[in-house]
Amino acid sequence: MSFRRGVVRQSKFRHVFAQAWKAEHCIDDVRVSRVTWDTSLCAVNPKFIAVIIESGGGGAFLVVPINKSGRIDQSCPTVCGHAAPVLDIQWSPHDDNIIASASEDCTVKVWQIPDGGLTSPMTEAIVTLEGHSKRVGILAWHPTAFNILLTAGCDNVICVWNVGTGELVYQLSDAHPDLIYSVSWNKDGSAVCTVCKDKALRVIDPRRNVVLKVKEKVHDGTRPMRAVFLSDGKILTTGFSRMSERQLALWDMKDLSEPMAVQEMDTSNGVLLPFYDPDTNMVYLCGKGDCTIRYFEVTDESPYVHFLSLFSSKEPQRGAGFLSKRGVDVNKCEIARFYKLHERKVEPISMTVPRKSDLFQGDLYPDTASMEPALLADEWIAGQDAPPLLVSLSGGYTTHPSKHRDILRSKPKLASQDSGTGATPPSTGHVAAPTATPACATKETEEEAPQPRVAMRDTDGNSERPKREDDLLNELLAEMKALRAVVLAQSQRIELLERQLARIEDGDDTVCEVDGMDHSKPKDDHPKYNVTVLVLCFCLLGLIFLLIFLYKMLNREAEGEYTIRRMVYKEGGVRDRVRGAALALGTRLGVRLWPHSDTDEYGEEIQDEEGQVEEGADSQGSDSDGGDQGDEEDCGETMGGGDNTSHEISSSEGSEAGEQTGLMDQAEVNEEAGEKEEKVVKGGGKGEASGGPGLLIDLKQFSGSAIWSEEEGGEGHYKDVTAL
Repeated sequence: MSFRRGVVRQSKFRHVFAQAWKAEHCIDDVRVSRVTWDTSLCAVNPKFIAVIIESGGGGAFLVVPINKSGRIDQSCPTVCGHAAPVLDIQWSPHDDNIIASASEDCTVKVWQIPDGGLTSPMTEAIVTLEGHSKRVGILAWHPTAFNILLTAGCDNVICVWNVGTGELVYQLSDAHPDLIYSVSWNKDGSAVCTVCKDKALRVIDPRRNVVLKVKEKVHDGTRPMRAVFLSDGKILTTGFSRMSERQLALWDMKDLSEPMAVQEMDTSNGVLLPFYDPDTNMVYLCGKGDCTIRYFEVTDESPYVHFLSLFSSKEPQRGAGFLSKRGVDVNKCEIARFYKLHERKVEPISMTVPRKSDLFQGDLYPDTASMEPALLADEWIAGQDAPPLLVSLSGGYTTHPSKHRDILRSKPKLASQDSGTGATPPSTGHVAAPTATPACATKETEEEAPQPRVAMRDTDGNSERPKREDDLLNELLAEMKALRAVVLAQSQRIELLERQLARIEDGDDTVCEVDGMDHSKPKDDHPKYNVTVLVLCFCLLGLIFLLIFLYKMLNREAEGEYTIRRMVYKEGGVRDRVRGAALALGTRLGVRLWPHSDTDEYGEEIQDEEGQVEEGADSQGSDSDGGDQGDEEDCGETMGGGDNTSHEISSSEGSEAGEQTGLMDQAEVNEEAGEKEEKVVKGGGKGEASGGPGLLIDLKQFSGSAIWSEEEGGEGHYKDVTAL
């Protein structure tokens, strides 16, 4: 077993396969942006797909419903409120209608997309965040706290915003000496990990502005790197080696001295963008300009990072959007979905685990992060941390309308003030003293009048909680009604199937039940087959008439050459060929296959050669009297070469008959044959009268030369006449 464990690793994700959707489900004619910034250029949630596109006179991105497919018209409305190209877009994890965008115009804007998509171009954002001095290229929403957004720009500054109030909560300006490549929150949002152009990996607490961990030269290459926090606290990074080989490394935050695992892949120039799924602990790597998507599984067993497989296509990818687990199809065992950006197309790609059962697979879909935030913005600012609230995917997940539209523009609500602990506002103790930020001055002015904010918290909290409970209760009731309807429908269907099965077992297999009604049909009543038989009969009759017509037309033009009688009885026809074959076969087998005589087409009698010879032999044996005299006459006529005189041969001399050979024409042969036939008849009569042997031979069929042999029989009669 140990040997088997070392060869084949047991994993339920070992056979995950990727499959691109058909062309009719893709989104066509999308002008994907050509900005050189290394970002995914796409953001997806269970409701919408957002893609950064090319636009003139500013920056814009396209937002369409997730079930949209086909060609995108050029007049389709877009979000176009930036004055410069958009570099990054991210959907809020707690509201599927809220999206943030970062641009080269040094601003970050937050947009609220209406349900159903845009109906007109959107130019006015609900919140505009201004605090960077250079272009902003990185956005990261807090995973558990509502309305907390982190931004990073080319000014090497990280800002943390409260989007609900538009305030800059924290600003980290001294942590990075160079350009920031990537920022990622950990599971509960208490820390972030960053990679910088100085090749260093940093773990930072943004609320205290403290760098917790630093690892120099995570990857030796100079190309951009990426880092992502895993759910168990480890950090996965992608970068380049000294020889420009793309690498994947896993780090333990407790000890950053050496990586836990390092894998080298290839020497391509595209930056690897990691997408992490905390539910399955899988990492997907998409390289810009690549034609492949690699996926790995991270485990606690060495070598910790296990390569599973890759998806390969013909066209390179400009970017990719990763759909959250709430949007996958659990009925098809889909564990992840990508939206691959081509030059003019968006192509969905599904990652599926092959399973035979159609039931919900609980091992593939553990409880995932829900839309409900675990903390409010002020609670996180006050120092609280909490893991994300989880929701079950059993039965699928349904999207809901935006619930926090009013909260988005409201003031922060602090749990410490609501509980009456007397805690001071968070602005007095959560921004590091060495860092002078604009947020400090703003918060100092707000400290002068804290009581109105506390009162507002109390009133809003008392009115909000019953409303939220009512919404949850209504949702539960709606789900229960839907489930009850499904159960009733399935029970009726099962009852109908059982009834039909019982009738089939009884032998009445012609009963069909549709919509609860019986539609009985006779077993022999098949109107479809009857119509088919009638059509075939009509076709056959038509074919017969056509053949008769063609037969008559052919004989009319050929003057009766191809009539059936002519083809059978003409010389060399069917009759002659059959007779010749029968005679040949009868001669070989020694039996008679053709009749003794037959009549040809002119009415002439045709006799078989063997039959004639047998008749002549019988006449010789039967004629005892006068047969010798007939033989003498026949022999005389034959030896005379056509004369009518007969030669008398003395029986006493015992001399044998001479042989004579003559050549004659066909006409002479026929004439002699006629004369001989008459004398044979006379001799036969004489032989019969005298009781001697008689000779009846038809020599009409012989032509050419003939040799006659005569042998003297007893008492002066000739015994044999042989034709050679």
